This record gives sequence, structure tokens and C-alpha cells, in this order.
Amino acid sequence: MKILCAHNRYQHLGGEDLAAKVEMELLESRGHTVELFEADNAEIVGVPAQLQAALGTVYSPGARKRFAEKIRACKPDLVHIFNFFPLLSPSIHYACREAGVPVIQKISNFRLLCPSALLLRKGRVCEDCVGKLVPWPGVLHGCYRDSVVGSAVVATMLATHRLMGTWEKVVDGYIARTNFSRDKLVEGGLPAEKIDIIPSFANDPGNSRDPGERNGGFALFAGRLTPEKGIATLLSAWDRLKGTPIRLKVVGGGPLGGEVARRSVGGNVDYLGEMSRTEVQSLMRAAAFLIFPSACYENFPLAIVEAFAAGVPVVASRLGAMAEIVKDSLTGLHFAPNDAEDLAGKVEWVWGHPQETREMGRNARAEYQAKYTPERNYQLMMQMYERVLKARGLATRSATAVAT
Repeated sequence: MKILCAHNRYQHLGGEDLAAKVEMELLESRGHTVELFEADNAEIVGVPAQLQAALGTVYSPGARKRFAEKIRACKPDLVHIFNFFPLLSPSIHYACREAGVPVIQKISNFRLLCPSALLLRKGRVCEDCVGKLVPWPGVLHGCYRDSVVGSAVVATMLATHRLMGTWEKVVDGYIARTNFSRDKLVEGGLPAEKIDIIPSFANDPGNSRDPGERNGGFALFAGRLTPEKGIATLLSAWDRLKGTPIRLKVVGGGPLGGEVARRSVGGNVDYLGEMSRTEVQSLMRAAAFLIFPSACYENFPLAIVEAFAAGVPVVASRLGAMAEIVKDSLTGLHFAPNDAEDLAGKVEWVWGHPQETREMGRNARAEYQAKYTPERNYQLMMQMYERVLKARGLATRSATAVAT
């Protein structure tokens, strides 16, 4: 089967970029031909480039033309779009329709509902724009990069394509990562019958330790050091844990890296900076548990899947996708979002109950094996491809895809 993927890379490599890479590799490893059409936000440098990007965010004729040429050259069975914002724009969906090629849109954030894509404002969950034809609250508050002008551009893109019926008529199927995300998308106006739930996956690291075994004697945070990831709550919790033997290792980069580095001097926090995925996974296997303190809903954090694969329990915010993925007292513990005192208390409980922690690690490993392996992801993906192709009267290609 030939699959044409489209992805707009971020300026700083993030979870969405990594997910696109590993999912394409998975398809290739199963014998499919995968081609990539890519744009990179690193191209947006200087005022002229920023102005051009803003003008093309709503609908980019140039991107549509280039993508149409790629479709003609590639002749794919279907198109799988990971991210179109901002350089590709929804114009590429129309190139697919013109060529008669089915198109699948992966949902990795809440961009179709919210100018900021996070459903978050001033560190708190915000759903003021969900379901609105014109997401004017996001413009009023400058939710996209603290810019009223930038927010107005994104809001115009959202309103325009809602009026055009792009999301209902042009997209054949959507991939949501969790039931929570699917419900929010439906609430925001996306057609429920077109949304499939396909969770994230991680490669099996193999287990050289008993799941839950406290090899490294530390808690781990691995992710972007940005406000929505709950870094302030995390550091405040560890201030409360001074005097205990519980160390926190922080991996990642971002605007709050300097603050984490400052707080690590002479304290019980070790800031390790950015590391390769291999290094992070090795550290994960040694950790006693993972901390995931996000203040936003999240979509499907890859770090949680990797923790489960390593048999590591997770202490996570009782919020959005995290509350769905991490089962309280079974594969980890929940704490109240933005509540450093509650987080510190849950960390102390996990540290003081090694037998229960070990059992949660075993449960996490079992959860991974049942739901989050590459094999399970591939099976669900092929089922979705089959449904989309069959709906277009392309059942023969579908059968070939499933057999491949």
C-alpha cells in the first residue's frame, strides 16, 4: 500500500514530530511504501516570512499546488496528515479531494477547537471557544502566543473552514488518541462517526527488572519545560519534599530550563537537560516512578506509554487524557491539578509503599502489553484504513493493505 504523509514540523522538536516519525517507520516496517511531504517552521524567520506564513495559514494556494503535484507524482492509496499548521494549511485537504484520494487527519492537540491548541488560559483549563463558530474569546485574550493579531489569524482559519464544511465534508477520517479527546472533538463539532481512537505506542524495551522495582531510587520528569507542563507545580512539590531521600531527575529543554537548573543547585532536584530518546528510555527503566504534572488536558503523552512499557508507575494530574490513561491506584496515582501539596503527598505515599508501587509497575507493564504495543497500533490503523477505503469504494486496495 502506498501512503503519502504530510507533516508541518515545529521549530523545536516535540512529541508530535517524534510521533509522526515513529508511526511512519512502523508503516514502512510492515511493508508499506511511505512518502513524506513536509514543511518546517524553522523557515519562519524574519518579518517577511512571518507575514507570508500568516497570510497562508487560512488557505495556502502555494501549499495546495505543491501538494497536488506530490499526489500526482506519488499516486498514493490514501493521504495521512499529521499536522498542517501553519505552513501547509487546510488547503492540502482540498488537494486530496480534487485528486479523489481519501484523507485521514490525525489529531495531536485541540487546534481545531482552540486558537492556542491547548484548551488552556493563564495556567488553567479553558473551554470558552469549544463549539463556537468564531472562537472570539481566544482572540480577545490573545491565546495564540499571547498575540491578539496571531490569535485572530488562527481564529479566522478555524471559522473559515467551519463555514466551508472542511472538517465534515473533506476529511474522511480522524484519529483521536483517547476517549476524552474524541468527546471534546465531538463537542467542538467534528463528526463522531469519522473519529477512530488509536492510542500512542512505544517499542518494547524488554524488561531486565521486575516491574516496579526501585533500581534508581529517584522520580523522573521527562518532557518540555514549559508552563503548561506543570513545571511550577513540580518544583513547588519538591520544595515540600526537602529533607526526604526522594530525588527528582528532570530531563528536557524549554523556556523554563533555566529555572529548573537554578532550583537544582544544592537541592534534591537534578537537572539533566536534553537527552536522546535512547538515553531517556534507559533512565526511565531505572526510575522508581514517572511524574506527569501537566496543567493542560494533554492528548496522549508518549512518556506515559514509555513508562508503562518499562513497568514504571506514573503519578499524574487528575485531568483530561492523563486521568484516562493512568488508572488511579492501579497503574499509578492521580493528584489534583496545580496542587503542589497534593502532588508531594502522593509522591511520599508511593515512596513509602514499595510493595504497592511494585504491583502498580506490574499493572502498568500489563497495560502496555494489552494496549500500547506497535502491533496493536498497526492493527487499529489498518482497520481504520480499511473503513475509509471501503467507504470510498476502494475495498480491493483495502484488502491489500490489511494483508500487507
